[in-house]
Amino acid sequence: MQRIGVDAVSVERIALAVKRSGPGFLPKVYTPAELAYCAGNTERLAGRWAAKEAVIKCFDGTGICFPRKRIEVLPGPMGAPRVRLIGGDARGARVEVSITHHSRLAMATSHLEMPERNEPTQAITDLLPAPDAVTLPERPTDAHKGTFGTLVVLAGSLGYTGAAYLTATAGARTGAGLVRLLIGETIYPILAAKVTEVMATPVAEVAPGVVGHSAHDTILRQLADASAAVIGPGLGRDRSTWRLVVDLATHADCSMVIDADGLNALADSPRTKRKLGPRRVLTPHPGEMARLTGRTAEAINADRPGSARKAAKEWGAVVVLKGAHTVVAHPDGRCSEDPHEVPALATGGTGDVLAGIIGALMAQGEDPYTAAVSGVYVHAAAGRRIAQRLGDSGLLAGDLLDEIPLVMNVLRQGGL
Repeated sequence: MQRIGVDAVSVERIALAVKRSGPGFLPKVYTPAELAYCAGNTERLAGRWAAKEAVIKCFDGTGICFPRKRIEVLPGPMGAPRVRLIGGDARGARVEVSITHHSRLAMATSHLEMPERNEPTQAITDLLPAPDAVTLPERPTDAHKGTFGTLVVLAGSLGYTGAAYLTATAGARTGAGLVRLLIGETIYPILAAKVTEVMATPVAEVAPGVVGHSAHDTILRQLADASAAVIGPGLGRDRSTWRLVVDLATHADCSMVIDADGLNALADSPRTKRKLGPRRVLTPHPGEMARLTGRTAEAINADRPGSARKAAKEWGAVVVLKGAHTVVAHPDGRCSEDPHEVPALATGGTGDVLAGIIGALMAQGEDPYTAAVSGVYVHAAAGRRIAQRLGDSGLLAGDLLDEIPLVMNVLRQGGL
């Protein structure tokens, strides 16, 4: 099904509405992100009003109704307006808009594509409503692999090659243009055969399979060319490894996810946590959060949003407190709680997949907080879809890898 909607509104009409009842009018029509973008500019407000009305007209006769406040229109990375339908059942609708201005008149055209009622839509309708911050990178038709960034992953050790495989492959499945996996020389042959779509790269060891501080300069050069990085999954607990992690976390220029053994290294270096900055994303489960904060896991879980917010503010980094209803907190006070409860995800390796997803979203240009909220949602939605088929046990972390692009495709069909 395809539909077209057109609307126009004078800038003066919007300016008058703002003048008469701005504090009451604006929040009823525009999302906080739209208000921040428009910054009181009446031409921009009028353009978004016309676009929302055009989208609403597209849905006439479909049985679907999105009020203006749940239709968000903001510029995409390339500058073109992008529509996001917030909450509700869009039945796989994909909406595009264009906005023009002429003679103080804002005009918008909307194009809607959605499955017919007799087409299968279960894959689209069974997703839970996404938090407001969930956004996916655009995929321009003229893109090449360089468009989508390079993700560097430092992970794995003897006995933990699976962590390296899962993290790097999740990055590739999430859409990073290139993924480079840095691993110890001893385990390189294993992963070179296992991750054929990823550039496995051996680095010097301090012990069999153990990457230590002697590789610092080599790794830092790799990170200098990276769009984003993931450090920690399965990396091990050698003291030299922990020293390497601490130095990379404080000196690398690229955005970085720090997970698993990377978090253990930070817990062992209390002063380092305060030097991280907002381009770092820490992904602890409650046990790791307890080690990082010196509190008990029970105390952490007693106030999960408060615990995440406090840590994010103290460390100046984005914190992802994993578990049912995963909490993502930014040092500026923003906080998002994911809607999912998926007991099937309580199995080894799923956290490695999440780290790879978040890292790949940052490599494609998303800011760390948006990448974290979006990555958590995609990861949990993938697990939920698998659990609907398998039940609440038996999910393997590797099962998530094929599901990631399917979930992202469904979200894009819904306007993300």
